[in-house]
Amino acid sequence: MALVSSAPHAGWRPPFARYAQDHPIPAVDAAAAHYAGHPDDRTLRALTLAAAPWNFGEHALAEGRSLLAGLDYNHAAVAWADAHFDDTYQARWAPQAVPTLIVSGALDRVVTQRLWQDEPAFTRPHILHRRIEGAAHFPWIENPEAVRAAFADLIDRLDRPAT
Repeated sequence: MALVSSAPHAGWRPPFARYAQDHPIPAVDAAAAHYAGHPDDRTLRALTLAAAPWNFGEHALAEGRSLLAGLDYNHAAVAWADAHFDDTYQARWAPQAVPTLIVSGALDRVVTQRLWQDEPAFTRPHILHRRIEGAAHFPWIENPEAVRAAFADLIDRLDRPAT
């Protein structure tokens, strides 16, 4: 199993809110206001694109924006998650023996990866944690070679005989 730029619970939200407050992007405020007044897929895309600097390092920002611009957006799904999931998410399951890879960008400003360290269920020997240097929330865009190496580490675990 692989978890990429994820978290074991919603505890990432307050640190990200503080980061966003300390590192404001004026275009995000304008896009958020427009989205709040006219929530649709188009305004959700505009908001996501405005927030791209929080998701990518400067060296990958143009490529990141291009990736985000080409995605499909579903404002109804976002509204449902906001009302029923985002604030209360808590993992109800952790891999007991399944080889697992947790990949995150070492510079991820959205989801603090410190949360995994505080969860004993996710610090077992069969769980690999790989923080990708020079990468933020989309590590496969910013450092694909390191992400490939992380997956190679997982494959190496799968190739070993069970003990």
